[in-house]
Amino acid sequence: MESCKISNLYTLSETIAAELFTGLIYPWEALPKISSFVCELGKTLDPQKYEQRAENVWVAKNAKVAPTANINGPAIIDEEAEIRHCAFIRGNAIVGKGAVVGNSTELKNVVLFNKVQVPHYNYVGDAILGYKSHMGAGSITSNVKSDKTLVVVKDGKEEIATGLKKFGAMLGDEVEVGCNSVLNPGSVIGRKSNIYPLSMVRGVVPANSIYKNKNEIAEKY
Repeated sequence: MESCKISNLYTLSETIAAELFTGLIYPWEALPKISSFVCELGKTLDPQKYEQRAENVWVAKNAKVAPTANINGPAIIDEEAEIRHCAFIRGNAIVGKGAVVGNSTELKNVVLFNKVQVPHYNYVGDAILGYKSHMGAGSITSNVKSDKTLVVVKDGKEEIATGLKKFGAMLGDEVEVGCNSVLNPGSVIGRKSNIYPLSMVRGVVPANSIYKNKNEIAEKY
């Protein structure tokens, strides 16, 4: 599954977490490593630019954090990020430079690359969102299968067993997810693809595509 490889989904220069992906092939391999990585990286951050606000919580001094936001560690909020009213960061989270985490959005075990926007009522769990990706209002990553079995990434007849019980979605760079869409466990969205509003996504969506449903996936021109 070439399209699911880190090198085909992400611009690693657009995240403070680039070293998290060293030696890995697929991005979901990073999910179990996020917590320890954040703790180690946080200790190395420049105290002139970042302040430690709580145990294993580092926030850039020029980031905007609403007083009503809740940030649990381990977490890093990078420079010029915006954490808005009532955002809930449960931990194991990296919020990239200039990223927006909005009203009532919840994050858990995630990496948001630079300029990511999850601005309105989003749940993003066990997921990695690439540079400038955007989730429309109410769209979520569903991270556990209803039967609680391990997640398998499927692309047509190809399958990769991840060994993970919790796996939200992998969004490549500049992906646009329409309002109130659900990205089911094991979803991988290729770079610069668009997901129609109210979509239920499962499996791999090719790069540069427009996704309406599993039977209507058009190539962008």
